[in-house]
Amino acid sequence: MIWRVISVFSIALVVVLSAPSKNRNKNRGNGDLSLWIDEHQVKMISGLQMNIYAIMDGNVLPYIRDPNFERHLPVIPSEINSVNFTWKSGARTYNYHFDRLESFDEGILLPPAITIDSKGKIPKKPKMFSVQLPCSGKNSGIASFSIGLTIERKNKQPLPGTPLRLNLRKECAQRGPDPECDKKCANGGYCNKDKICQCKEGYMGQYCTNALCYPQCVNNGTCTAPGTCTCPPGFHGHHCEGGICSQKCENGGKCVQKDTCECPKGFYGLRCEFSKCIIPCLNGGKCKGINKCRCFNGYRGDHCEIFTCTRPCKHGICTHNNTCVCDPGWAGKLCQHSFA
Repeated sequence: MIWRVISVFSIALVVVLSAPSKNRNKNRGNGDLSLWIDEHQVKMISGLQMNIYAIMDGNVLPYIRDPNFERHLPVIPSEINSVNFTWKSGARTYNYHFDRLESFDEGILLPPAITIDSKGKIPKKPKMFSVQLPCSGKNSGIASFSIGLTIERKNKQPLPGTPLRLNLRKECAQRGPDPECDKKCANGGYCNKDKICQCKEGYMGQYCTNALCYPQCVNNGTCTAPGTCTCPPGFHGHHCEGGICSQKCENGGKCVQKDTCECPKGFYGLRCEFSKCIIPCLNGGKCKGINKCRCFNGYRGDHCEIFTCTRPCKHGICTHNNTCVCDPGWAGKLCQHSFA
């Protein structure tokens, strides 16, 4: 099922995040409640220049509400100590409450903090605030943390899809200076005055060797450049979410994972090579279930074996080419005239 989740998620990103800049700006200044991470912040984390919306025009976006969403997010690198959000309420009034700011390993990461009051009114015009992610300074590692946000309308009715509950991950690394830093920084990173590598957007790690992909590569794909996955044999797609079948799926089947076909109704088998219709469908019909065929116009019956005429034969049977064969004693195009 993971490929379906990734596909839906990727489509949501394409539709929502790839809109022209002037349309995004229009959405920010007008309409209903919106909450997003701006493209500059996203580029720092993932190397991709795009806005990520959690709420747009009063609607919590479906991929945010997907229980698998958090699995596709990259670890926030140690170089990023805060994430900047922008929000605005537009013409309506909304109240908010950050009711959860929790670290699940305070030995690595202290509880998140926000640069605004934990309760209040969402501003009508776009305004930025930050979620700060302070490392403890004691240990290196990756810690999970949780952010909870409740949003209510003026009448105290919760915004559908809230409260938002996000469980994310943050890397904390205790890295001392390296005298040979200038020889080791990779992928466009540079050695700063403290002899520590400063990484280019889209890369992380002590020597900037780890690229960031958002969503993460699946099916054992490897992130080899910001936003670029290299897929293992048998998989393809931006995030390695699609499969490659060594033998072609038959009868309209679709390759959905490595050597795995999804068959249309009426077919089964590893390559959808078997029909559920023991008696073959006739006259171009297609099997749609166990011994049930979907017929073209002009035919009917379980196996599309019976001809049908545009106008029913009165006293006779319909044959091919929309023609009636009349019973004895009857004549006419529709067998409507009696000889008696």
